Amino acid sequence: MAADPRRFLSYLEAERNASLLYRALADTVDGERREALLELADIEDEHAAHWIDKLTANGVPVPPAPTQLDPTNAALVARARGAGFVDVLRDLEQAESADAGVYDAEPEAPASMSDDEREHLEVFAQMRSALSDPEARTPVVRRPTPPGAEPWHRVDRSGTARAAVFGVSDGLVSNTALVMGFAGAAPANSTVLFAGLAGLLAGAFSMAAGEYVSMASQRDLFRREIELEAAELREKPEEEQRELELIYRAKGLDRAAAQATAAQLMANPDSALDTLAREELGLDPDALGSPVGAATSSFVAFAVGASVPVVPYLFFRAPDASTMAPFAIAVIAAVVALLVVGGLVGRLSGRGVVFSAVRQLAWGAGAALVTYAVGRLVGTAV
Repeated sequence: MAADPRRFLSYLEAERNASLLYRALADTVDGERREALLELADIEDEHAAHWIDKLTANGVPVPPAPTQLDPTNAALVARARGAGFVDVLRDLEQAESADAGVYDAEPEAPASMSDDEREHLEVFAQMRSALSDPEARTPVVRRPTPPGAEPWHRVDRSGTARAAVFGVSDGLVSNTALVMGFAGAAPANSTVLFAGLAGLLAGAFSMAAGEYVSMASQRDLFRREIELEAAELREKPEEEQRELELIYRAKGLDRAAAQATAAQLMANPDSALDTLAREELGLDPDALGSPVGAATSSFVAFAVGASVPVVPYLFFRAPDASTMAPFAIAVIAAVVALLVVGGLVGRLSGRGVVFSAVRQLAWGAGAALVTYAVGRLVGTAV
């Protein structure tokens, strides 16, 4: 099958249809978008010419080029004319994503052809990104949010804050449920205290270990992506410069400005790599996160949350002490903590303080009630 030159016919048909589609879509827009689409069409024509040469060399008749769009592409162009080009950007991006690796296993396709297909995907992704992200229209490397800037744009990318928030919430809910379950079985207060401390330590170490492994694996993956991009920058600088140019043209720069910006970046390999990592991979090389920091904050946060229902039992450790006093204090403390943590999460996420507080209380109280009921049943049966 791989040696049959007739397989080139399907490649030729796909490239011709893509060229026809891009030229038809170019008629629905103007400015840089039109130029970008026409340039993509020219590249598809170059690919088609390559397969024509291969077919001719192997004695396979070359079919005439299509003059009309196929039904699927015709419907796409009709949508672009009716609802606007923006309406079909996601479809174009998905189509290019599906075809990005079509030539990876084809020995008769030059490496540049596979690179071109991936660049097409990046162009449409950048076009769509520029519509939803106002900052994406400005072709500069994004800098940290300066003091006094809008606080809602300050996003923690390191994972430490995320680990802390989830750590407090998980510690509070899980250990409250554990303590309530043991309290429901009506043992001595010292037993409930031991169970609460064991749950605190086990949960905190488990959270820290899981967060460390997760963050370390994520960093390894991101570093690998950046290393591959650095290798491409060293081995194929012309193609990477062209990729930068297409990215900036998709953001709205004219051809001359995009070429000048790309050339200026390529003059400094470190700046070029940083820009490609941010713009193409969506990674911030300066904020990959710290596994140790995430694990530490997760451990401390879980321990803080888990200690809420345990602390009252520290003051009622005598085996014959009444269980109800620490139990009542633990319930009140847990309710207050659940409301505070939920409200804090709501404020940080913008979801709403009251809604998030009530949601956190509902889930936490539900888990505690279930485990308490189970504890009562087990304690009665024993």
